[in-house]
Amino acid sequence: MSFVMNAWYAACWSDEVKQGEMFHRTLLDEEIVLYRNAAGQPVALRDRCPHRFVPLHMGRLRGDVIECGYHGLQFDCSGACVKNPHGDGKIPAAAKVKSYPVVERHTLLWVWMGEPSAADPSLIPDYSLLDNKDGFVTSRGYIVMNAGYELMGENLLDLSHVAYLHEGLLGTPGMASALPELREEGPRRLWVDRWMPNVEVPKVFDMLFRQDGNPVDAWQNMRFDAPSNFLVDAGVHAPGESRERGAGYFGIHILTPQTNGTTHYHFAAARPQGQALDAQTAEQLSQLRRFVFEEQDKPIVDAQQAAIGDADFWSLKPVLLAIDAGPVRMRRMLERMRKDEAAQRQGEACRV
Repeated sequence: MSFVMNAWYAACWSDEVKQGEMFHRTLLDEEIVLYRNAAGQPVALRDRCPHRFVPLHMGRLRGDVIECGYHGLQFDCSGACVKNPHGDGKIPAAAKVKSYPVVERHTLLWVWMGEPSAADPSLIPDYSLLDNKDGFVTSRGYIVMNAGYELMGENLLDLSHVAYLHEGLLGTPGMASALPELREEGPRRLWVDRWMPNVEVPKVFDMLFRQDGNPVDAWQNMRFDAPSNFLVDAGVHAPGESRERGAGYFGIHILTPQTNGTTHYHFAAARPQGQALDAQTAEQLSQLRRFVFEEQDKPIVDAQQAAIGDADFWSLKPVLLAIDAGPVRMRRMLERMRKDEAAQRQGEACRV
């Protein structure tokens, strides 16, 4: 599987990269080192010295430059070698490190993995809910999935599984029959909506709502921003009432490929501050959400990846159901984006 390269990918929570320290992570099969310059601005470089290919994060920061820990070559924020301590000090033309555009936004560091000239910050998905400016209470987490990002993406775009995998917590049996409704916004955004009237209330939403166990109308609106960013608006209200009289939360799910078969998964929840909860209930909700991801979603999707192995997904001829409309649309969208990028690269090579 190839990756969509011309896109912003979340590398880490922004507070994980601290001044005076280096932070390294594998994104799209590329080793990257991140740090902050003297002004506090994030820097992202290929984590590999061009001399003997030693990871740069094993060296040291000297102000705004990284010094390779093996032979002392120094590289500035642009990736240019600015010091060769050996011999006459001449710096070879090839002594440079790839640099990546990086933007700090919505409490995350976003790295552009493709052609730098195409890096448009306006393409970073809107996760302003995480900025704590609009009266939202947030909690967040991070895990590594031993599965490719497309498999986890399918999990998110087909929320019918909550009636089974998360029964009693995020879903109940009556929610299984709801069919998805799809709508597209431009070439990179897809919505998958589900409406479930008069169903048994799942535990998480009962805790947020009336705490009486009575039936509710439930909604799930999932936004997908290609290639791998998701935002779900989910909640419940009394049968026949309006959303304004109900309760729910926004779930942030941000997937960044680590390799073809592993994925960085940043997740968070944001709920309106007006939905007051006592500290004990709020902590219980946070623990339940983490349990759902780590103890229910992760084992299933990891096992799914193990069963597929290195095979091409479509070559296995998967059985398709009505609930697969969102996942199939996502895969087709990503295939189109990869093909467009490949055609563009081929065209550029022909012009050289």
